[in-house]
Amino acid sequence: MLLGLLAAAGTALCYGVSSILEAVATRRTAAVEGLDPRLVARLLRSWLYVLGLTLDGLGFLLSLVAVRSLPLFVVQSVVASFLAITAILGAVFLRMPLSRRDRIGVAVVVAGLVLVGASATEDRSVSVSDAEQWGVLVAALALAVLAVPLARLAGAAGATALGAVAGLSYGATAVASRMLPGDLSPSHIGDELDTLVASPATYALLVAGAVAILTYSIALQRGSVTQATAPLVVGETVAPALVGLLLLGDQTRPGWGTAAAIGFVLAVAGAVSMARHGEVQPAPGSGEGPGAGSEEGVRPSPSRPPSSPS
Repeated sequence: MLLGLLAAAGTALCYGVSSILEAVATRRTAAVEGLDPRLVARLLRSWLYVLGLTLDGLGFLLSLVAVRSLPLFVVQSVVASFLAITAILGAVFLRMPLSRRDRIGVAVVVAGLVLVGASATEDRSVSVSDAEQWGVLVAALALAVLAVPLARLAGAAGATALGAVAGLSYGATAVASRMLPGDLSPSHIGDELDTLVASPATYALLVAGAVAILTYSIALQRGSVTQATAPLVVGETVAPALVGLLLLGDQTRPGWGTAAAIGFVLAVAGAVSMARHGEVQPAPGSGEGPGAGSEEGVRPSPSRPPSSPS
């Protein structure tokens, strides 16, 4: 269980750093109309975005360790704390001082995580049916279809809607990771390739991950990072937590159900309250603006400062 908690904390750290890098790169890239996959192709030319994706990949591997050893409500609440990490990193390295409200938000996140961590118990091994694996694949495909009309929304509405789709998609990746069959430890994963290829959960993981990356990148261009990130955090925590409790046999330590619920709510609410810390401001006198240091084709936003966010 300790290894799972450490892996979840490592995931949050990776996501906290990558969120800043990816949002800066996204805001420096020409905006797209609709659900245009070419945005990701453009972003891959930015070293900031590539570094952010690399950290996301490391975070995913750590999350895979976490979700296969701990209940999803524990893992996802810890992962949501990446916003608190983003705020603290911004205060230390980007000279973005924490307000009194921010400090309260950090304290609320920490208190929630303490309760969630104390209530956690080793995950039970529960067999997952083929129908449940197909169910998460259908859900991932439905999110991909839903993203198409929502991507036509402009401004805050588009940022919020696509942020919610991204959050639910990230949540689907967590559920799919939990459902992957076989022993995925480094020493055995080679023997499980045939099983993984035959599992609908594998394809759900790929589809949901692609939808999450694309919709969140577009959401960051449509509105403020707060508008994009707050619904993302709710979607990626609440939905998988409910699936884990209702379908996957997640449970708390005996007598700790209420504490776990309170801790989960505190952790998520505290994280959402800090979503604005994706908005990275240039240092005074730096001469940087919304398009500073950007590549050719940048369309700076006249109404928003450059920013960064999971």
